[in-house]
Amino acid sequence: MLIPFLVLILLISCCVAVFGNATLDGASQVSLLVASAVSVLVGHYQKRLTWDELEKEITAKIASCTPAIIILLLIGAIGGTWMVSGIVPTMIYYGMQILKPEIFLVSSSLLCALVSLMIGSSWTTVATIGVALMGIGKAHGFDDGWIAGSIITGAYFGDKLSPLSDTTVLASSVSGTPLFTHIRYMMFTTVPTFLLSLTIFLMAGLSMNVSGQGNVAEFMEGLQRTFVISPWLLLVPVMTGVMIARRWPSMVVLFLAILMAALVCITIQPALVLHIAGETGGGLLASYKGVMQVCYDSTHIETGVPMLNDLVATSGMGGMMPTIWLIICAQTFGGALTATGQLKDLMRIILRFARGTASLVASTVGTALFCNIALADQYLSIMLSSSMFRDTYLERGYENRLLSRSCEDGATVTSVLVPWNTCGLTQSTVLGVATLTYLPYCFFNLLSPVASIVVAAIGWKIVRRAH
Repeated sequence: MLIPFLVLILLISCCVAVFGNATLDGASQVSLLVASAVSVLVGHYQKRLTWDELEKEITAKIASCTPAIIILLLIGAIGGTWMVSGIVPTMIYYGMQILKPEIFLVSSSLLCALVSLMIGSSWTTVATIGVALMGIGKAHGFDDGWIAGSIITGAYFGDKLSPLSDTTVLASSVSGTPLFTHIRYMMFTTVPTFLLSLTIFLMAGLSMNVSGQGNVAEFMEGLQRTFVISPWLLLVPVMTGVMIARRWPSMVVLFLAILMAALVCITIQPALVLHIAGETGGGLLASYKGVMQVCYDSTHIETGVPMLNDLVATSGMGGMMPTIWLIICAQTFGGALTATGQLKDLMRIILRFARGTASLVASTVGTALFCNIALADQYLSIMLSSSMFRDTYLERGYENRLLSRSCEDGATVTSVLVPWNTCGLTQSTVLGVATLTYLPYCFFNLLSPVASIVVAAIGWKIVRRAH
């Protein structure tokens, strides 16, 4: 039963030792496929499952991540168009003047929390305002890990408490908890951990001796020299926010945001678009070629400032392909585990040790985290951990909201900490920061599971179900 997990852990450990930060370039994908093959062999010979049964489950699991793959491709395109159009450079330019170094970390976390709370999406928050904040933080001289940690902390706090968030709705619905009851109950663990995280970011910002004022001036000159900077460009993110607030489908919003940015590229940054296309004569076809390359290909823009060159470089849809490759391999492993029943077998063992309130919550949180690692998907983690423990919570007289909160504390916020999870892959790719680099600074994400267990241990607001 544990053989596939042990094989995967061994292979991933070897990959990290041999390839280091390049582990996700291909070695992890191969490791997942090998572990999937081991799981299939166990299921075939031990449980007498046919290949057709195994293939059907694996195919279904891969198909379930199709929307995430499309969104990833759109995020790749939005990263390119929003950069070349001057939207992100404009946000960086004005942001560097407003966000002072001493309060940058705490301000970026609060800003991401507010945006994510309003739109209900950590992915969209990180892909838009998060990218701009990375540039501002680098200009001020902060380390990548600190910047990304503050962005992710705020984005996932807002995502977790937003009634518009798909994970919040999912956790409440699969556990049978009213949405706003679920959100109010989460605040007992979520708000204290977020306030503690903000305190850490504030103290870090005040104590760090960041010497980034020279970088700020140099960055601002480089941005002005390369892009047309105008507050009018901020209309695109404002209009995008309006569409999100009106609950338009995320794919539609992202596509329209790309389309608006592409038009801005042609009208406001024509010289830059022609340069990317490698054309000098101009014309509609040349502009079309440049915009298409911005959407799907990598761009390298010379600003005269080496650090700024790295910041404004984009990878387009093509840059998302390693991430998509890894997601498919991870879903293959998850499908094999589900088809063979190995995951449920393991969960039954865990339930034997869940006797008191604290141990039950700890088991739920641990299971959700384990599912994030094994299945590489936060939605599967929420659904499986909730379904596995729901009857146990009912039998022991606990209200459903304790289960829904435990699932979110263990699944939603930890997904971004797993390098091969869909969330970890997406955020590290979008921000350009390796998962293991920002992980130590995602204080909210690290503290939330601990807070859930501590609150259960002291019995704070743990209410028994009325019989």
